[in-house]
Amino acid sequence: MICIKKLLIILIVLGANLSATAQVKLPALVGDNMVLQQNAKVNLWGWASPNEKISIQLGWQTVPVTITTNPDGTWKTAVDTPQGSEKAYNITIEGANKIILHNVLIGEVWICSGQSNMYFPVGKEEGTWKTGVKNYEEEIANATYPNIRIFTVLTKASPKPLDDVTGSWAACSPSSVKTFSAVAYFFGRNLYQNLKIPIGLISSSWGGTKAEAWTSQNVLEGNPDFLSILETDAKNEKLYQEKLENYYQDLKKERIANNNDLSKTELKKPKKEDNKTSYVLYNAMLRPLINYTMKGVIWYQGESNAEQAFLYRSLFPAMVKNWRSDWNQGDFPFYYVQITPHRSQNPDIREAQLLSLKNIPNSGMVVTTDVGNATNIHPIDKQTVGYRLALLARAKTYNEANLTYSGPIYNHMKIKKERVQLFFDYANSGLVKNGEVLKEFEIAGKDQVFYPADAKIDGKTVVVSSSKVKNPVAVRFAWKAIPEPNLFNKENLPASPFRTDDWVNQPLKIN
Repeated sequence: MICIKKLLIILIVLGANLSATAQVKLPALVGDNMVLQQNAKVNLWGWASPNEKISIQLGWQTVPVTITTNPDGTWKTAVDTPQGSEKAYNITIEGANKIILHNVLIGEVWICSGQSNMYFPVGKEEGTWKTGVKNYEEEIANATYPNIRIFTVLTKASPKPLDDVTGSWAACSPSSVKTFSAVAYFFGRNLYQNLKIPIGLISSSWGGTKAEAWTSQNVLEGNPDFLSILETDAKNEKLYQEKLENYYQDLKKERIANNNDLSKTELKKPKKEDNKTSYVLYNAMLRPLINYTMKGVIWYQGESNAEQAFLYRSLFPAMVKNWRSDWNQGDFPFYYVQITPHRSQNPDIREAQLLSLKNIPNSGMVVTTDVGNATNIHPIDKQTVGYRLALLARAKTYNEANLTYSGPIYNHMKIKKERVQLFFDYANSGLVKNGEVLKEFEIAGKDQVFYPADAKIDGKTVVVSSSKVKNPVAVRFAWKAIPEPNLFNKENLPASPFRTDDWVNQPLKIN
């Protein structure tokens, strides 16, 4: 009898030890079909039992990598990757259990983030704002690119930092690309067609979100300029809780009056948009990605920050600096889209994005004044946007020679009596106008009254004047919510809207 009791105790102890041994677990990003950054030290990481020995057999190496997990069961190691190619590899990760990752490619990896215009999918979803891109049926049918791999991060908000996301890698195909970010896809497709190596695209975006939602709590709390954002969040939270409290009070009264008949409930519970709050998307959709070694970021956002465009001048660069600090990969490429003209927007947000070119090292900006839609904040020509982002990457990141990657950017001006001569960067091949006359130029004197200007191309410059302004001091170009400018360089890339003044008060305009 005693022996049986001892045996039972031994079995119970063994069972407890076995149950305490955690299986090796990997984050969603480390999975089948993934692309790892070529010629780099890339991170592999996950969870297991404390102090557990783990062996990693890389398909491109003969000797396995061995590591021991941390006391809290976490583990991370950096492994060397070879030159990118179309050859697929397996990776075997073994501890208490064995995981085999299949069909892994080595190539170029890009993070694709922002709000709805980055989220906007290739295909159409009936009854929603997701109307599909231009010629979406044809684009989907032709989207068989097995060496382009795509990963969509499931939308989620969190007040606390998370360690993982929900999503999975898939080879680019008509079925998988339909719901994938259109801008990201067209960017990646152009890179693949020109670089001839596998491309990995990680889309992490959510419509209607502000830059502060993608910025860490520490960064927002550490800058006095951003405390007003957090104060507004707190006020909104307090207002929501008050509405919720009133709702439950009224619901209680209604239930009593109706003898708890649920079918007669008419009250609507107040809704909370979790993705509108500061740092919640950074916590849930950005921070869990920072272990994943990548090449750079493309970004399409700004519409939701238009009302505080002046603050965006510092907030946007702070967000980028935040990301670069977390990834610890130096000043990786950060290429972004200047928002398209729309009746709900203002020129100030586009100016904030233009000024960010000087405040964000190793950055580039795509101008989209020629592909917008005054009544649709989600224009369907995402092909042009993706192509122009790819131009930036091909020229600035991959050093493709003789490639003009930007439209004209205002540099400086010279006042010559009654005329102003405007000088531009990225106009070496010359300037052109799309139409009979140049549009959207205005000119003003010291009285800050702007008049429509006569504008003419003079080589690589533009000369503007008005008979009503004898002593000009300032010029503005495409400075309104819905401009229709027609100034391009000879590579058919549009000029960015700009102003030469910094007047705080809105000046008068006379048509």
